[in-house]
Amino acid sequence: MTHVVTEQCVHCKFAECITYCPVACFREAGTFLVIDPEECIDCGNCVEACPADAIYPEDELPPELQPALEWNSRLALQLPLATTDVAPLADAEDWVGRPDKWRTLKGEEAVRVDSP
Repeated sequence: MTHVVTEQCVHCKFAECITYCPVACFREAGTFLVIDPEECIDCGNCVEACPADAIYPEDELPPELQPALEWNSRLALQLPLATTDVAPLADAEDWVGRPDKWRTLKGEEAVRVDSP
């Protein structure tokens, strides 16, 4: 099993999760992070660390967020490893809790999320 970053990370990218991950399973896009399911050891440290409540265990992923499972798996193969140097986005606090954040992605990030 793995943990999954959901759309609540989009436009926030607080990155505390990276600091608490013992196996470096996070990958970084411009405005969000994903978890590489092949690297995740299911420790749950990231869930507790995320101030945006953007991370769920795979088996607790709400139905409306199920697309995030595929999104994380696919994008983890394309994105670079996230390091502890990642800083939250400047307006991250303004985005916490907003719905439908996937639809706000533009350009290359939107293509990456939408393309299977």
